[in-house]
Amino acid sequence: MAVSGAASVAGLPPRSYRRPCRLSEGWAGAATGRAAALLLLLLLVAAAGPAGASAAGGPEVHSLRGSWRLGNGNGSVVLRGEVPGCVHSALHRRGLIQDPYYRFNDVMYRWISLDNWTYSRTFKTPFDVRKWQKVNLIFEGVDTVAQILINNITLGRTDNMFNRYSFDITSVIKEVNFVEVRFVSAISYAAEQSRCHKTYSVPPACPPPVQKGECHANFIRKAQCSFSWDWGPSFPTQGIWKDVRIEAYNHYHLIYFSLTPFFVKSAQQWSLEIESIFDVVSSKPIAGLVTVNIPKLQTQQTFSVMLQPGEGSIVLLVNINKSSTVEAWWPNGHGKQTGYNMTTTFVMETGYQIEKFSKAYFRTVELVQEPIPGSVGLSFYFRINGRPIFMKGSNWIPADSFQDRVTYDTLWLLLKSAADANMNALRVWGGGVYEQDEFYNICDELGIMIWQDFMFACALYPTDQSYLESVRAEVSHQEDKSRPFVASSPTNGLESVKEGWVSQNPYDTHYGDTHFYNYSSDCWNWMVYPKTRFASEYGFQSWPSFSTIKKVSSTEDWSYTSNFSLHRQHHKHGNDQMLQQIGHHFKLPQSTDPVKKFKDTIYLTQVMQAQCIKTETEFYRFSQSEIIKGEGHTMGALYWQLNDIWQAPSWASLEYGGKWKLLHYFAQNFFAPLLPVAYEDKGVLYIYGVSDLHVDHKLTLRVVVHAWSSLEPVCTLAKDGVTVKAQSAVPIYKESINDFLERCRNCTRKSCVITFCLVGEGGLQSPTNHHFLSSLKDAEGLQKSQLSASVSQQDDVYIVVLQTTAIAPFVSLDVGSIKGRFSDNGFLMTEKKKVVVFYPWEPTSVEELEKSLTLTSLVDVV
Repeated sequence: MAVSGAASVAGLPPRSYRRPCRLSEGWAGAATGRAAALLLLLLLVAAAGPAGASAAGGPEVHSLRGSWRLGNGNGSVVLRGEVPGCVHSALHRRGLIQDPYYRFNDVMYRWISLDNWTYSRTFKTPFDVRKWQKVNLIFEGVDTVAQILINNITLGRTDNMFNRYSFDITSVIKEVNFVEVRFVSAISYAAEQSRCHKTYSVPPACPPPVQKGECHANFIRKAQCSFSWDWGPSFPTQGIWKDVRIEAYNHYHLIYFSLTPFFVKSAQQWSLEIESIFDVVSSKPIAGLVTVNIPKLQTQQTFSVMLQPGEGSIVLLVNINKSSTVEAWWPNGHGKQTGYNMTTTFVMETGYQIEKFSKAYFRTVELVQEPIPGSVGLSFYFRINGRPIFMKGSNWIPADSFQDRVTYDTLWLLLKSAADANMNALRVWGGGVYEQDEFYNICDELGIMIWQDFMFACALYPTDQSYLESVRAEVSHQEDKSRPFVASSPTNGLESVKEGWVSQNPYDTHYGDTHFYNYSSDCWNWMVYPKTRFASEYGFQSWPSFSTIKKVSSTEDWSYTSNFSLHRQHHKHGNDQMLQQIGHHFKLPQSTDPVKKFKDTIYLTQVMQAQCIKTETEFYRFSQSEIIKGEGHTMGALYWQLNDIWQAPSWASLEYGGKWKLLHYFAQNFFAPLLPVAYEDKGVLYIYGVSDLHVDHKLTLRVVVHAWSSLEPVCTLAKDGVTVKAQSAVPIYKESINDFLERCRNCTRKSCVITFCLVGEGGLQSPTNHHFLSSLKDAEGLQKSQLSASVSQQDDVYIVVLQTTAIAPFVSLDVGSIKGRFSDNGFLMTEKKKVVVFYPWEPTSVEELEKSLTLTSLVDVV
């Protein structure tokens, strides 16, 4: 079904009550790997602006955002705390603690999460209470276990970070009020819940010791990674993490509004389902008219409605004018992200008029699981607007341990970086949070599809009544029934359902999606990777750049084997595994200068990670059109992971703060819409043409062979008339390596390297790809290159002209802590001169860039 989004509540700020529309639903269950036990598959909600009451008599809304009093359990610590916010942020902002991410503070500040904190404030009621039939106190998000009081009267308790809580305070609100939110330590609560659960075991009890985390995360409905993860710290926060406000109204109040477009095949027409939930405080039904207007589609419809007393919903079906051309929303790289502004106006016989401003995106989403010729099993791919789409992207984790630090700008920077790397999909992983509305709105704008997990990960969960009731409320708060769903991640899809929801062979490549990690095998060997229907998780670690680490460390930490380096690595043997993988193809740093050795090692981890994930992703992309021994038709590659939660070694391609690792630059190429991919099998070189383009293209394949010792090509090949079919991967070149090297005289596997690209008419060109014929540690003829750069400004970007005296593998440009990205990085430089553009994310200058710019290539590592 097509997707659209909900808008905000009448007369309220934009972040008002609404179940953000998601793409699917599922059941609770066990999960494996970094899997989420509950999973949604979706395309994004539509952007929706604030709606206003446009006539007198509308609701009164009073925000309680801002400064609250914050105190710990015994009253020894008292300070001001911002709402929305959390205790850690408040303590840091007041200078009572250092940056929680500095050095070993994740362990040093454990006392904060073990204490019980209380938020309180006094407020004057800004309206005459007697004039209103109902007054509610609304908490959009409470993190997590708390008792809510107003004027010393308990309103209720919260135990689920993901739920919205509404309390009727009509009978207790006064002219001046005192509101309290008394938190209980999430750590203590989870431990107590576990202790009381005696019926059966609910593993895991605790995270591995290397994670330095807390136990029993699965017993509390809170971001699971806040108790630690293998890429993140343990900061079980307490706080009011979303909006809090008072709403007063008469007659009726709109509390939820959503729209879901869908295409009716029989009528060949788009329709729009609008659901509105009202709280009617009148004792009698209220009649009225609802008008829906979408000007650009010449669509306007008016409906008669009757609101019944109590809470209930009305569902309206709007048929889009058949004479209007509806432009569908397309994923990034496949078309425009057209959205249509619409206004929904409620005019009731009593009370006030409500106007809802929202945006409708028209698209259909199908998860296709059907038999494949020549193979057992079923397909597993997404059809968007009737077109099969290869999903290219990554996995999203929370952008910060402290959600109040995640701003619109934070989200825009990370998501724009995903789109700029040719991604069209992200999986919102189930151990974090359901993201804020702005996240989904930005994805709509950028053409990023979302595979949405429910917030369960890597654990079993209790199934007692109170827990299930909390989860039921959470799920209904998030769910959109129009989306396809699967029961877990990974899954064998329909086969898992057939087998009673628990797969007999969870890693069966003939069904569903696959998670795959292998750190010991040589990552350049494509044969170790599963020929799966859909690769939804795979990856390798690297360290973030030195400029990122420097901000949270001190001089004695700048070593790969320092206590700090060991402390930051939350994946068992992770630092050793990176060195082992590097060692397959590169020489390890041997410098006697410890800081240079550390920087060189960081660089090599990023080169290794980029090259590993390039190899694996290209394997998945060229497998999309083939069935070999019953396996193949791979239709998705989402590597683990996109972003970082703090400054530490991880699987991310974007560092904390948004800086691009070399992997992200590589992703820009290996996710390109047109790409030649090479691999070897039994001494034969194959090159495939991979295309996401919607039409076939006749192209020229250009192959250039260089000796490592010279910038002049040894030989070149131009193969004209190569047909690369639309949205497929086809073999376009085949030759034995021996014959190939014989034609390029003076070439051996160790002395030469192959580069290649596809070129067409009208400026159509793929990125230049490379294929190594041997490990680079065995490369013969590589010379120490003299790399130099000049920087100049052109409008609002900077032009970097690079020059080299010899072939330079994996050239890395780094400008330290200056925020921005390059047009290309980590490349194989085979020509004397190359022009790279720097796109700044904040004001800078030629002088600052020249001062900060460092150039590193493989031959600089000693």
